[in-house]
Amino acid sequence: MKNLLLTLCCFVLCSVAFSQTFTVTGLVKTDANEAMSFATVALLNSKDSTLTKADIADENGGFKLSAVKSGTYFMKINGVGFKTYNSLVFNVATENLDLPPFVVQTATRLLNEAVVSGQKPMIEVLADKTVFNVKNAMNAAGTNCFELLRKAPGVIVDNNENLIVEGKTGAMIYIDGKPSVLQGQDLTNYLKTLQASDIDAIEIITQPSSRFDAAGNAGIVNIRLKKDKRFGTNGTFALGVAQGIYHKLNSSFSVNNRTRKVNFFATYSNQQGKTQSFMDLYRQQANTVFDLKTVTVYDPKTHNVRGGLDYFLNQKSTFGLVLNGNFDKGTSQMSSRTPIRANSESAPSRVLVAQSNTDYDNQNISVNSNYRFQDTSGHSLNIDLDYGAYNSNRLNNQPNFYFNGNETTRLSEQIYEMNTPIDISILTFKSDYEQSLLGGKLGVGFKFSTVKTDNVFDFFDVIKIEKTKNLERSNQFVYNENVNAAYLNYNRKWKKINVQGGLRVENTISDGNLTSTIANKDNQVKRNYTNWFPSGGITFNINQINSMALNYSRRIERPNYRALNPFEQKIDELSSSKGNPFLKPQYTNNIKLSHTYKYTLTTSMSYSHTTDFFAQITDTLQTIRNVMSAQNIANQKVINLGVSYPFQASKWWSVYLSANAFHSTFDSKSEKFKPIAQTTASFYAQNTFTLPQKWSLEVSGWYSSPSVWGGTYVTKSIGSLDLAVQKKLLDDKLSARLSVSDVFFTSFWRGESSFGDLSIKGRGGWESRQIRLNIAYNFGSKQVKSVFKRATGLEDENSRIESK
Repeated sequence: MKNLLLTLCCFVLCSVAFSQTFTVTGLVKTDANEAMSFATVALLNSKDSTLTKADIADENGGFKLSAVKSGTYFMKINGVGFKTYNSLVFNVATENLDLPPFVVQTATRLLNEAVVSGQKPMIEVLADKTVFNVKNAMNAAGTNCFELLRKAPGVIVDNNENLIVEGKTGAMIYIDGKPSVLQGQDLTNYLKTLQASDIDAIEIITQPSSRFDAAGNAGIVNIRLKKDKRFGTNGTFALGVAQGIYHKLNSSFSVNNRTRKVNFFATYSNQQGKTQSFMDLYRQQANTVFDLKTVTVYDPKTHNVRGGLDYFLNQKSTFGLVLNGNFDKGTSQMSSRTPIRANSESAPSRVLVAQSNTDYDNQNISVNSNYRFQDTSGHSLNIDLDYGAYNSNRLNNQPNFYFNGNETTRLSEQIYEMNTPIDISILTFKSDYEQSLLGGKLGVGFKFSTVKTDNVFDFFDVIKIEKTKNLERSNQFVYNENVNAAYLNYNRKWKKINVQGGLRVENTISDGNLTSTIANKDNQVKRNYTNWFPSGGITFNINQINSMALNYSRRIERPNYRALNPFEQKIDELSSSKGNPFLKPQYTNNIKLSHTYKYTLTTSMSYSHTTDFFAQITDTLQTIRNVMSAQNIANQKVINLGVSYPFQASKWWSVYLSANAFHSTFDSKSEKFKPIAQTTASFYAQNTFTLPQKWSLEVSGWYSSPSVWGGTYVTKSIGSLDLAVQKKLLDDKLSARLSVSDVFFTSFWRGESSFGDLSIKGRGGWESRQIRLNIAYNFGSKQVKSVFKRATGLEDENSRIESK
């Protein structure tokens, strides 16, 4: 009996010892006693040198290997520009092991420097996002950020310059991982001033986790600005010219200096030159036809500055400071002509000839201070404090002249002038903490943000060049909003299954206060509401070439400050815009199923349901006038099928293909709104050809079939074909790019809208067909001293390595 019990005890102890696993951590340093960032770390079995575990060292050279069974092993460490390092054999037996630092020798043939020769593809499809690497897109040179978004895979820009991602509007714009303080037209204007030369990549995140703000029905579009991480002093100077209807100039300069303790970076860019756009609206209202045709010429002069530093307190802690400034000053001149006739007549009885001349001066300044802590045991802490100020001064003059039908006699005139300064300030504080827990990763955090907007609208009647302030049409709208949020997120992996779940809570307190001489029951609207936003996902690695993922998230889109201002503002004599202080937030539930084959071909199907969908509606006002306002018009349902496939057709030909097909339905109980259902297909393709003598060619294009914009506009198909050629000189330090955008001028939109007794047929576009020449020169060393720069998609590649 005793022998039996002893045998059982031994069996149990052996089983426990055999099944128990441990964690191996350590640091990788260079022979200059600096952290060897992003080195490849492999744990090999000492008996047969088979791979047991693999990891990538973090920026501080730390690594962590989990679930290591008892045994004898050795480490193999690789990095570009360094000798392969094989450690002595060590034993993993009864407890977690923290190894002493490994010192890796620099390869002498590279003179203590490592040449960075890897290049990211233009498009990367990762597990949680699609990345558009702007600096590797040849035809991006000389464009601005808003133009780039038109080319981003899966993104469509509608007639009101709203982004549509996977069939849904309401994508939240982030700059360097932080939500933009600007909204609506102010945000669009800012994106138009941000040059492509300042942008590193655009990330499209359709299913954000609870760590991100819940705002954004269509997910998040994160614009990542450039920041050089190379050691030593490096920089770039670029100069570009473009010719469309008008000629344009742009230039940029960037410099970066990194030492073992400090990284400093600074950039400057500017852009100037006129751009023309047009919009035609054929409107039928109350048996009257208005045939509006407008041409607008913008003449901006923009300057962007950005600077910052990172101070490495030690191998675990980093303090950072970033300053951004955007200055945009210029004019816009709109000329319009509107023949007016009865529906039963063929000739106009009157013609309205109007202008809208604007002088503007916008200043956008923000500062960020941050602290980062991360150790090798899985603990990380990020703290960010941000302050931003946006000031806009606009002076708009609107002369309106009515003529008889053949425009020989002036019948009347109305001349207005509007002064509309806007001041916005924002302050945010956020903290994110992560640690290992129960074999997974636990993340918690909170965020406090406060936004104040002060909108002044001074309206003047101009009679014989004398200005008189119209108190009945002037007002001031002050809007304050506080959003307080907290979240919890947990991620764990069991062999082939990875599970992530989170919950975010956001409390919104807003107060909109209108000051005017006209009594208005909507002068003040206060709100205080709390929402819960669950999110989660599961990923199943079927085998080495197939994986599937199922994700869910709930999102919100809050009305912007201009959409809530209840006062009416003139666009021209016949059209005006008005906010809606009772506009409700819209909520979206998203669910997405995706399959990835060989880490390249991704197929996904998603479904979303949006309640209280709001859009800009044009409605009748009196007999001949119309007013635009945002309204909660319908509930929206979208089913989307997406396919993306980056592949290497040959050594000299790389391809990226993306396609989305979505079916949208809009249902409403309003008698004025006509339910709409529409199926839309969109495609994006990019081909890059590597030619002899360091020449390369890029052919790209996008297409969208008939679609629905804003719930009311049914549009016709649009698309664009872009061409670019590049030549590298002077040991790749100098590059020259020649590109042509929208070769066949097919990106202008056409559509129809109907709401109540008002119907509109419209079309519009801008100076999208341009030829551009850009030259860029990189100075300083291309080489990285004592640091390994991560290769393309290495994070994704690392996830493919499985333990044996």
